[in-house]
Amino acid sequence: MRLCFALIAFVWVASGVAAAEDASLSVALVGLDGQQFTLTMPELDALPRVKISANEHGAPHVFEGALLGDVLAKVGAPAGKAIRGVELADVVIVEARDGYKVALDLAGTDAAMRTDRVILADRMDGSSLDADKGPFQLVVEGDLRPARAVRMVSAIRLERVR
Repeated sequence: MRLCFALIAFVWVASGVAAAEDASLSVALVGLDGQQFTLTMPELDALPRVKISANEHGAPHVFEGALLGDVLAKVGAPAGKAIRGVELADVVIVEARDGYKVALDLAGTDAAMRTDRVILADRMDGSSLDADKGPFQLVVEGDLRPARAVRMVSAIRLERVR
């Protein structure tokens, strides 16, 4: 009986650890209308890939990932010419597993509005991001300081400022 209980407890704990690991390998997306999507590594890999160069704490790096606009399209985010009027008050909240958060204006992340790109990266200098940065990191091209380069991204949501 004790062996049976121990086996059940082990399976329960192991499944919880696996679920936690699965959650850390994905990003929860929420759109303006509440539409939700869980972005996994294979889904990020399926999006068009871009590389950008950025300095991080004085060292140059090449980051690779998908444009944030392509990621946000998964939850119906407006893009391009659709960003006008009230959409100009839309903000993107990016949250990390450690509680760090940044807010970006949606228009400022759109490739049709500015030349500097914003990506959700999963690779740096040709390798997967290590545990203290990834598996996902927001990278804002052209930033002089990496304050908006959110490491360990766990959630991205759109909100409309009213």
